[in-house]
Amino acid sequence: MDFAHDERTTDLIDRLRTFLDQEIIPAEHVLAEQVRATPNDWHTRPIVRALQQKAREQGLWNLFLPGEGGAGLTNLQYAPLAELTGWSMHVAPYALNCNAPDTGNMELLAHFGTAEQKRQWLEPLLDARIRSSFCMTEPDVGSSDATQIATRIRRDGDDFVISGRKWWSTGAMNPEAQLLIVMGKTDPDAPRHRQQSMILVPRDAEGVTIVRPLTVFGYDDRDHGGHAEIVFDDVRVPATNLLGGEGEGFAMAQARLGPGRIHHCMRAIGMAERALSLVRDRATTRETFGRPIADQGVVREWVAESRIQIEALRLLVLKTAWLMDTVGNREAMTEIQSIKIAVPRAVQQILDRAIQVFGAAGLSEDTPLAEMFAGARALRLADGPDEVHLSALGKAEFRR
Repeated sequence: MDFAHDERTTDLIDRLRTFLDQEIIPAEHVLAEQVRATPNDWHTRPIVRALQQKAREQGLWNLFLPGEGGAGLTNLQYAPLAELTGWSMHVAPYALNCNAPDTGNMELLAHFGTAEQKRQWLEPLLDARIRSSFCMTEPDVGSSDATQIATRIRRDGDDFVISGRKWWSTGAMNPEAQLLIVMGKTDPDAPRHRQQSMILVPRDAEGVTIVRPLTVFGYDDRDHGGHAEIVFDDVRVPATNLLGGEGEGFAMAQARLGPGRIHHCMRAIGMAERALSLVRDRATTRETFGRPIADQGVVREWVAESRIQIEALRLLVLKTAWLMDTVGNREAMTEIQSIKIAVPRAVQQILDRAIQVFGAAGLSEDTPLAEMFAGARALRLADGPDEVHLSALGKAEFRR
């Protein structure tokens, strides 16, 4: 395994780091001000639109997508770039059009969409003219078992009719999220993993109701479309809106979630690096009991533990990316599950230590630490809870 960056990756890292320092980090307070000035607005903010234009001009656009319309990078090439975007979770991914859930939805369309579906939905998503949402999780069933999904997708002549309730549909509060990719059951009597399908639902289809926004520890992600609860009340769409084939929904979900999980982990490591950077600045400039906080033995231990965790997890993420590139996602499943468990847990610990160093300031909105902590904790549930991945990983280990 060789994780050395090639010439193209090194160039992109240098350009993205400059863009991050000169444009993105300074824009964080601008975005916060624009959100405060329009508290009831869920649209993409002007500062993000301005940054998107600059990112296009600098060739820092759609870096996540290896195929047509993307930058053509491998997972290993993309890993350090995604990590850099984690330094500014509320600005950088959106500025580069590399934000969830649009990235996963674009990958679904790129891999499984028809030519017409790509023309209608993928092209405007690649151009950031629209947003999208992925509607899989439901409030009334245990979503850690995706086969329990209760939403029905029923064939009626040349149409499908969708009925059900979804929640935690990220980005759906933003009116620009014109596409909803809905997972539901087309055949409840089929084998367990062949009951589900995915279908493309326009936001403005009759019967679609955006019920309410949801918060994560009080944060509503208003700056980027939040997380919505949505009701589908006999929503009728053409049969041509089916994504892939009937009964392929579960397999497509797994194909979508693999890259999504590693992208989350890459960005989370960037969050940890940002937190550790803030700790270094804080600990060397604040004094307690007549000496800098950095001279306190416990603080040095916290910083050392954080550095060890970051370096170890980065190596595991890079190994996972390399395996996904060389032997495919299925063969890399052990590593994908490992990072999905290990990275959010460790980053949560790193952020907790950082908050402790900052004291009460770390709990406030004066630093990004509290919101990053909420995000890291949420990642332990997103794309499957720790316990499900631990169980599957342990089962696989016993099969060795």
